[in-house]
Amino acid sequence: MNTAITIELWPGASKDSIGEENQGCPSLTLYPVASEGLSSAVIVCPGGGYGRRAPHEGEPVAEWLNGLGISAFVLNYRVAPYEHPIPLQDAQRAIRTVRHHAQQWGVDPNRLGILGFSAGGHLASSAGTLFDAGNQDADDPIERQSSRPDALILCYPVISFDEFGHVGSKRNLLGEAPDEKLVTLLSTEKQVSSDTPPTFLWHTADDAAVPVENSLLFAGALSRHKVPYDLHVFESGRHGIGMATDHDEAYMWPELCANWLKKQKFA
Repeated sequence: MNTAITIELWPGASKDSIGEENQGCPSLTLYPVASEGLSSAVIVCPGGGYGRRAPHEGEPVAEWLNGLGISAFVLNYRVAPYEHPIPLQDAQRAIRTVRHHAQQWGVDPNRLGILGFSAGGHLASSAGTLFDAGNQDADDPIERQSSRPDALILCYPVISFDEFGHVGSKRNLLGEAPDEKLVTLLSTEKQVSSDTPPTFLWHTADDAAVPVENSLLFAGALSRHKVPYDLHVFESGRHGIGMATDHDEAYMWPELCANWLKKQKFA
C-alpha cells in the first residue's frame, strides 16, 4: 500500500484545537491505489459517539478498500465539544474536496462513496440525506462541488435520535436539551428521499449499544422511496466490532459489501 497522505480540509485556516481528540482536525488521510485509470473512492468515518474516532474503524478499513482497488480517505472530523453542524460540515467539505481534486488524486468524481461505523455511520447517513449541489457563486472552487455521495455504507449505524437513539451520540452532537426540530432533522431515517444514494447496511440483532432498529428504520425509508439497498442483520455480536475478522458471523460483511460495491461499479 502506498504511503498515507494527510490533507487539510481548509488549508491555511486558523483552527483552535479543542481537546486531544480534535488534534489535526478537520483533515483527510488519503490511502491511494495504483490504477491504470481513475479509481473509485470511499471516505471512511470512524465511530466513537461523536466524542472520539476509533482507530480500528479507520486505517484497517482503508487498507481493505485498497485491496479492492478503491482509493480510501479516512475522515478526521471534529467531535465534542464541537456540536452540529460542525461534523456534517467536515463530511460535506471532505466530499467536495475529493471531487475538486479528483483528477489530481486519480479518482472518479462520479464514483465517490462514504462509509461509517456507529456515530460515523450517522455522519455518513447525514451526508447521504442532507446534501446540496454546491454553491456556484462561491469564491472557493471546492465549495462549488456537490456534497452528495454516490453510495452509502453504514455499519451498525446510529440513525435515529428518537426511541432507538444512542444517548451519548445525541448529547455530544446536539447538546443536553436540543430543539425538537433539530432532533427530527438529524434523525436521518426521516430525511431519506428518492435522491438518497444506494446503500449497504449491516448490524447485529442484539447490539446492546445501538439497537438494530436504527438500520431497520433507514432500510424501511429507503424501501419506501424506491432507493436500492442491501441490508444484512447478523444474529449476534457486540457493538463496535469493526472489520469483524474474528467474529463467527459478521466476518462475512466485508465480502458481502465487496460484492455490492462491484454491483455499484466501485470495485
